[in-house]
Amino acid sequence: MELESYKQLFKHYKQLGERSIAQLSDESKLFWTPGEKSNSIAVIIQHLYGNMKSRWTDFLSTDGEKEWRDRDREFELYCSTKEALMDLWDEGWATLFSALDSIDDSNKDQLVYIRNKGHKLDEAIQRQLAHYAYHVGQLVYLARMIQGEAWSSLSIAKGASMAFSKEAFGTRLVSCFLKLSPQGRQDKSIPFVFSTEA
Repeated sequence: MELESYKQLFKHYKQLGERSIAQLSDESKLFWTPGEKSNSIAVIIQHLYGNMKSRWTDFLSTDGEKEWRDRDREFELYCSTKEALMDLWDEGWATLFSALDSIDDSNKDQLVYIRNKGHKLDEAIQRQLAHYAYHVGQLVYLARMIQGEAWSSLSIAKGASMAFSKEAFGTRLVSCFLKLSPQGRQDKSIPFVFSTEA
């Protein structure tokens, strides 16, 4: 995958997180947890920050698990305001993008070490992309739980897929209807129904 594609994916997940946080007008909701052993949005942000600073600071010359990182503290709430949390959020992502911007032909084949294990550059980036997508997904889901019926969908809202497809494809609308039997199997006696609109 091209480096620019990686950057766009990271930006996509950053924006998903920010659009979710923006829906929480009550700052206290950032600190809500669904259970005693669950993480709040605030703690997820703390962890993302700690991981990003450790992984991407001098990432080509030092191990991604820095000696100065206190991972356990990331899961103990130490930020008490939205402003402080967003400062961490912005600094973490800025560290990541600055590191990606430093990649060029002279270092693209260099091994990157994470916890004393060597990774090709692609592998190291993919590892972190998957990790951040995982936690941003948690953040989005928490925000959605908190907002309930007031949640504004970040993609295609439920029940709006057909309208979206019609607008996206314009000249043709294809509808497929399947019926499930009581046993949960697809009933093949029900044909696909195709409709075309000019």
